[in-house]
Amino acid sequence: MANLLSDKLQEVFKNLRGFGKLSESNVTDAVREVRLALLAADVNYQVAKELCDEIKQKALGEEVLKSIKPGEQFVKIFHDELILKFTEKQRSLSSNRPLRILLCGLNGAGKTTSAAKLAAYFKKNKEEVVLVAGDLKRPAAIKQLQTLGEQIQVPVLAYPEETSVQRVAERAQEDAKRLFAKILIFDAAGRLDVDEDLLNELQEVSEAWKPQETLLVADAATGQTAVKVAQAFQSKVSLTGVILSKYDADARGGAALSLLQVTGCPIQFLGIGEKPDALEFFMPQRVVDRLLGMGDIIGLVQKAQEEFDLDSGMRLQEKMKKNKFDLQDFLDQMRFMKKLGPLQNLLGMIPGMSHIDPSQIDEKRLKKVEAIVLSMTPLERKRPDVMNARRRQRIAKGSGNSVSDVNDLLRRFEEMKKMMQKMTQGNPEKLLKQMMSRR
Repeated sequence: MANLLSDKLQEVFKNLRGFGKLSESNVTDAVREVRLALLAADVNYQVAKELCDEIKQKALGEEVLKSIKPGEQFVKIFHDELILKFTEKQRSLSSNRPLRILLCGLNGAGKTTSAAKLAAYFKKNKEEVVLVAGDLKRPAAIKQLQTLGEQIQVPVLAYPEETSVQRVAERAQEDAKRLFAKILIFDAAGRLDVDEDLLNELQEVSEAWKPQETLLVADAATGQTAVKVAQAFQSKVSLTGVILSKYDADARGGAALSLLQVTGCPIQFLGIGEKPDALEFFMPQRVVDRLLGMGDIIGLVQKAQEEFDLDSGMRLQEKMKKNKFDLQDFLDQMRFMKKLGPLQNLLGMIPGMSHIDPSQIDEKRLKKVEAIVLSMTPLERKRPDVMNARRRQRIAKGSGNSVSDVNDLLRRFEEMKKMMQKMTQGNPEKLLKQMMSRR
């Protein structure tokens, strides 16, 4: 399901671009395929129907029918309609301080992990944050939150001796004042499934905590099940937003679109991994662009900026200009790319690259390459030309690979050096196209 919606939509758009002009017939066919793609990605039926009806109506307008590039026009209509759906209910979190946030959701949705991620997000923005362990039903919940709090260096207020969540809420507010906290995140109890006890407890906590923001943590991979959960929680407390967890494993938009339209609650954050910093603010433009295979260059640049070392970057640029880029530099760049996240995710952020078969970028192959380079001496990394047959046999044995693997790496490295030298001297865009045509 990971790229199902994106792949289906791109297939529809590709077919449309082949038409000389749009007609009621091919628009109807295209809209039907879009609806099927949405339904297959677990988008709510009524949401998919309404969206497709609006797209069809706009796509059959006279201006579009006379367009020189009707296929592109259809894509733009769909793109703009999705942006509209995601932005019409979008709102920022409350600016009030202290800000009390109540997190709710089912066990397994990533609620406690999301609480820590949210705390890390605010801490990164120079806010004083505290976490409150309010899940008294799950024995390991308090310990889990305390462990996460230690990892991100955020205090956790826990009262394991208490049996009343209302009392926990009251004590936490008093202690937070003494800590001068501006953001208070209450991790409420969950259950394996929605039941009356859970909902009643949540209502009691909300009355005692008096949150300005009540955020539901919903598992993106559960599709319409997440919508039903949201509706159940909304019947007892006033939800103000959604954190869509495990979004990196979702059908890229199905659950997000359904939750937004059915509950009226804006998506505030996306959980995109397991690490404490794997939480990003929901930005409709970027999400829709990725969904339609247009990439997310802004997101990619932001990721790179967070990890980029300017001095080492300048040194690398000089070495490339002088054709002195060596295998140690190559190893350093591989490690830099690994810091940015899984390569499959990074490719999805590059326009036109989201359709690439993951097997072509198997990260196990990259580990093999890393093992080979690490088995080389500093001299061999700096001067690959010194590697004779005996050295290559030693490197192959040390890395657990064959001599042909070592030879293949050295050959590809030399090709890459030539390409990188051209990039510093010629047209980078033209070079990129040449590199991609070799895949």
